[in-house]
Amino acid sequence: MTAVSGHGPWPGGERDVLEAQQTVLGDLAALPTGVDAVPFLVQLTARGPGADPVGRAAALLEELPVELGPHGWKLADRPGHDERRAETLRREDLAALAVAAVGYAGPLAVEVTGPWTLAAELWAARGDRVLADHGARRDLALALAEGVRGHVAEVREQVPGADVVVQLAEPLLGQVHAGVLPTFSGFSRIRAVPGPEVVDGLRPVVDAVHDAGASVVVHLGSTWVGIPPVALAGADAFGLDVGAVGWNERAWELVARATERGLGLWAGLPPATVSQCSGPQLGELVSLVAEPWRRVGLPASGLDGVTLLASPRAALASTDEHRAELANLGRVAEVLAERATA
Repeated sequence: MTAVSGHGPWPGGERDVLEAQQTVLGDLAALPTGVDAVPFLVQLTARGPGADPVGRAAALLEELPVELGPHGWKLADRPGHDERRAETLRREDLAALAVAAVGYAGPLAVEVTGPWTLAAELWAARGDRVLADHGARRDLALALAEGVRGHVAEVREQVPGADVVVQLAEPLLGQVHAGVLPTFSGFSRIRAVPGPEVVDGLRPVVDAVHDAGASVVVHLGSTWVGIPPVALAGADAFGLDVGAVGWNERAWELVARATERGLGLWAGLPPATVSQCSGPQLGELVSLVAEPWRRVGLPASGLDGVTLLASPRAALASTDEHRAELANLGRVAEVLAERATA
């Protein structure tokens, strides 16, 4: 059934995380009949260091301490205040989830920065990006795998009825693969990571999620060239910002191949444009999914398995705007579901 979900970051600065979590669960429960809801663990990123996506994921690394440095998060010799703050914020979020989701049973999405984006964003204790060191990035992937495994267990402990879906955010995977990320000095670029190594980096985390009894979606942003490695790594679904991709025949051919192999599509859509006369232009959002789907030759019935995602820029909007975006996606999903059965 066509579904609606979000990435996790939620607007509102330091507003009450419990209130934000209750809002998400309540709004998604009010979606139109025939549309599935995939509630998500909210992330109030404006709370500062440790609430940001990189800090949250870095604090999960098993036996790899981290701290804040001049350029952002970096590996450390021992755990310190920065890591403890990130862990405290994460536990506060889980406690709020436990209260907001009392009695809930069904899918529940939890977003974590993926191993390649984390390796690109995290710095070595005394050196360049972790990505620049083959051994260090392998160790990071294994440490993240163990951390995510534990995170899934904690989420399930707080919400026993949850069917956990781990969303691995990999917005930098395309730059990692293309070899365009600058080194510490900025005078050169880190060597490109070939496709087979991309698969090898994703697989430990994907396997750990499956071992923990959860499913995994790898979000690629607009990096459609990452679809084959995601499929080969064993992910259950891939996320793609179809609004940014538009009609790109090569991209949609990869989408078709992946869906034919059984992978689900989590389609990221931008906020609807609004007309003063007719309100949100939801037909435009429907077309961003349905038209390329049809042109590439996929059966209309397959639209029933698509999950629509709110924009990753949602945390920069107001709370009311983000809530309106989720409601609009519910109506878009309703149309796609109707087309799937036509």
